[in-house]
Amino acid sequence: MAKSTIKFKDCVAQFEELKKQIAKRQFAPIYLLMGEESYFIDALCDELAATILSPAEQAFNQITVYGKDSDAGQVVNLCRQMPMMGAHEVIILKEAQQLRQIEKLSHYTSKPQPSTILIVCHKEKNVDKRSAFYKQCNTAGVVFESIRPRDYEIGPWLTQFIASKGLRISPKALQMLTDHLGCDIAKISNEVDKLVVSLAAGTTEITDRDIENNVGISKDFNNFELCNAVAIQDVSRAMQIADHFARNPKDNPLLVTVMALFGLFHDLFTINYLRWQSQRKSMPMPNDMELMRILKKSNIYAINELKQQSARWPNRKVFNILGLLREYDGKSKGIDSGGMNDGELLRELLLKIFMQ
Repeated sequence: MAKSTIKFKDCVAQFEELKKQIAKRQFAPIYLLMGEESYFIDALCDELAATILSPAEQAFNQITVYGKDSDAGQVVNLCRQMPMMGAHEVIILKEAQQLRQIEKLSHYTSKPQPSTILIVCHKEKNVDKRSAFYKQCNTAGVVFESIRPRDYEIGPWLTQFIASKGLRISPKALQMLTDHLGCDIAKISNEVDKLVVSLAAGTTEITDRDIENNVGISKDFNNFELCNAVAIQDVSRAMQIADHFARNPKDNPLLVTVMALFGLFHDLFTINYLRWQSQRKSMPMPNDMELMRILKKSNIYAINELKQQSARWPNRKVFNILGLLREYDGKSKGIDSGGMNDGELLRELLLKIFMQ
């Protein structure tokens, strides 16, 4: 099956638009919610389930079935029932990826009943877009494709997600969260929801101390602090953090640290190259706002820091370091690691970086 051409930002935009439509009670007869990222699928399903019918109506006219325990014929028959004492019947099919012969739902989606709203939650992968079922859902209802973000997309999304709760988040706190939780949006949203509840009344910004106190990530020993120490060539501090990582390998996997360092030196390389173009080819140096776009940063503070740090790392050194990081990315996965553990590999990598 062809790879999806939908981008994460488009997925988020459609998600927000569907939430607005649901709030306005503008419902479609069919919702096919599909894709790798479960967070958006669950969130839309929950919004629909809580909004279409009142609590009293839900007892009679809202039915939830699961793909593993159902068959297509049963779902079709449920959809063809008339609502009891209400305008709509809501049929929610969860874990639809486990429904055998899901394409047979086309017996219903070819001619959906006006009084029925069918919600299909198909996780882990997409429905075959060549199938009659998919095409009918796309014609008669709404198809939402849930996309998993890439590592560089999670920071901007998380910033907006926190802003939707009336809060800001500091750059350090943001990186601490994304380094610790990765790109799992469901996990991140759950942690943020718990964090928001625990904040003191009147709090307007989430800080690194909030993350340490409520999420359990050290504000002094994390990849943000390690990257800062490396960027300003503070060898002692960097090795101190590396020793902490070595004592806590489960909380600080080498692969994540290598990715964080690669991001740092990639940004330094880019700024140095743009500065070289400005000096040698008379090309204008991008302003801070343009650099934010190029480097996919969410604040000017990060750009100013990178511009200062780049002077310490000329690109002849950065180029070699990027090669080292690719090498240690492989070693973090067990390729030619020589039996060294993550802590030993990180200390060796840092020493090689500082020796450039």
